[in-house]
Amino acid sequence: MNLITTGIDHLNLDVIDLEESCKFWNELLGFEVLEEIPEQNGKIIGVKSALLALYERPGMQKYEKGGFAHVSFNIQNFNDIEERCRELGIGIKYGGAIQWPQSRSIYIEDPNGYDIELSEVWGGNLV
Repeated sequence: MNLITTGIDHLNLDVIDLEESCKFWNELLGFEVLEEIPEQNGKIIGVKSALLALYERPGMQKYEKGGFAHVSFNIQNFNDIEERCRELGIGIKYGGAIQWPQSRSIYIEDPNGYDIELSEVWGGNLV
């Protein structure tokens, strides 16, 4: 018997600067601090549909590509992404939206060097 999942619960990320990362996610996606984890210099942030557990790691350097490729968030108001990124000074990679067979995606980078995909259609309409 397979286990049945209802989605990804959260992602756990090490960050260079906890406050800068929380500010980035709040300004981009409205993520709020849901729980403080002071003994581990961390916070759980998010909204009902997506959570991030962020932990500041002393001496951490900006992420260089390795085994992790990106995290993706489905965005209901997809057509507002470019304007919001301009307002926040966030660069858009690859010259703008990428057209996939059944969706579009915009790719950006967070302050830690992690790639973020912002998608128009949940799961690329594959499920």
